[in-house]
Amino acid sequence: MSVGQFVFMLHSHLPYYRKAGMWPFGEENLYECMAETYVPLLDAISELYEEDGIKAKLTIGITPILAEQLNDEHLQNGFVTYMDTRIKAAAEDIERYPDPKVEHSQHLSYLANFCYNHLNKIKDHFVNRYNKNLIAAFKKYQDLGCIEITTSGATHGFSPLLATDNNLNAQFKVGSDTTKRLFGKKAKGCWLPECAYRQGYQYVGKDGQRKWRPAIEVTLQNNDIQYFFTESHVIEGGNSIGNRRVIGPYGNIEYIPLPERAATGYDTYSAYWLPDAQVAVMGRNDRAGYQVWSAADGYPGDGVYREFHKKDDKSGMHYWRITSPKTDLGDKMLYDPVLAFNKVGENSDHYTTMLYHLLNDYKKGTGKEGLVMVSFDTELFGHWWFEGVEFIKQVIKKINVYLKDDIQMMTAGEYLEAHPPKEAIQIPESSWGAGGHFYVWMNHLTEWMWPIIHSCEKRITEIASKYEGKPSDSLLLRALAQLSRENLLLQSSDWPFLITTWQAKDYATDRFREHVARFETIADMIDSGCIDEGKLREIEEIDNCFPDIDYRVYLPIEEGVIPQQAQKLKPLYV
Repeated sequence: MSVGQFVFMLHSHLPYYRKAGMWPFGEENLYECMAETYVPLLDAISELYEEDGIKAKLTIGITPILAEQLNDEHLQNGFVTYMDTRIKAAAEDIERYPDPKVEHSQHLSYLANFCYNHLNKIKDHFVNRYNKNLIAAFKKYQDLGCIEITTSGATHGFSPLLATDNNLNAQFKVGSDTTKRLFGKKAKGCWLPECAYRQGYQYVGKDGQRKWRPAIEVTLQNNDIQYFFTESHVIEGGNSIGNRRVIGPYGNIEYIPLPERAATGYDTYSAYWLPDAQVAVMGRNDRAGYQVWSAADGYPGDGVYREFHKKDDKSGMHYWRITSPKTDLGDKMLYDPVLAFNKVGENSDHYTTMLYHLLNDYKKGTGKEGLVMVSFDTELFGHWWFEGVEFIKQVIKKINVYLKDDIQMMTAGEYLEAHPPKEAIQIPESSWGAGGHFYVWMNHLTEWMWPIIHSCEKRITEIASKYEGKPSDSLLLRALAQLSRENLLLQSSDWPFLITTWQAKDYATDRFREHVARFETIADMIDSGCIDEGKLREIEEIDNCFPDIDYRVYLPIEEGVIPQQAQKLKPLYV
């Protein structure tokens, strides 16, 4: 007898790095994630299917701007060059070791060979197994029923802080259309960028009358998106996230905590409808999620796993283990792949057992089957946690071999089709950033960005309104399309995020200003009626995403009539 269902959701996203630097920020960040996460993940999915006859049933979100980069020939060839460089560095380490003057040089020689063989395998699979096209590979396994692909905002724009509904709609329409173009079918689900949600609200329109701005889910429904994901505290109430040390880029952020919310009486063991549209929401199971993403108590923090932060000063190879979270980088012990991958076996045993008990206990307590949904940044696995992809593979295999009669592993879409929600709930303004609110993207370091973003929203709306009928001038059409691309790119949530976390503050600031400058240059050319084709071509060759974009997505949307149930609410002024 089944005790319930398990949905494993991976959110894959990187900002637009194409022709925007190499190292320490730029294209190399994409290449690292391709080598350490995306290719190994595809290997795991393909090997489960080809060798074990197991459909992974992973729900994999690939943001449209990431998908465009993985589909780009310049970046595909750049990845091969990058891999050749890494392989050469590992080969040089093989020549360096063993060295009698270096302590533990025999083990370093072993690790150099390990890295060399691993890197060659990644390059070989990218070139020969996947023909340099990871998007086609993901599509193949989507079409075989092994995975479900979800979409997102086109450039991962922070939805609640966009000022206009046409700009919000453009993020999800361009995003949904891009996913359909690249993967051959329209995505049923989406990842809200940063899990950022807001409710509908009243405001005073230009005519002085009270108007209604619809909730986020209305825009999703308008683009045929049927579901999205959120954090556990959003469903359950209680403490918001942020007071725990995490694996990956969200660690060590100072934030203003939200007041603790009262328990809502709802749990994450089922999906729910949203009140303003027929769109479903799933909340991450806190226990099952914390076991993986916690740096202090989760699996990736185990001392035998490979240390992310320490690299060889000549080759850049990772030759050390975590040892202990309290161990200084200079005192880290050397990595042992055998110990590490044996630990993966222990952790995957523990995790599958935990999933069973979570669902079994829920069923005992309620008399009904439940859902455990977990969602993570895909890059956690392989990139941040080197052994993480193998962990995913073993969890899937053990569920299918040992727990197939107890736990049904399903994609999110499959779960909702088999178990449609029975209740509707109102969720609060929220995100999965530190503190559970908007602070990471709107704070004293980033508040200067939002008036600029809103000014660009207003200007592109005004320009699109002048050309409601598509002009015959091909140069003007190109300019309108490129203006639309730059508007999407400057809205990326990555720029304020990288500024707040100080990971790449100057780089993110420069990137934001560059896209704004390109936007303004093109807008000025359009308004003046004098388009410099050479300058336009120069920008097009750098920012070539979304080739089919139609600027008319920015035509204004009529201000909304206040729903009857909201008539008595106090209006908000924005």
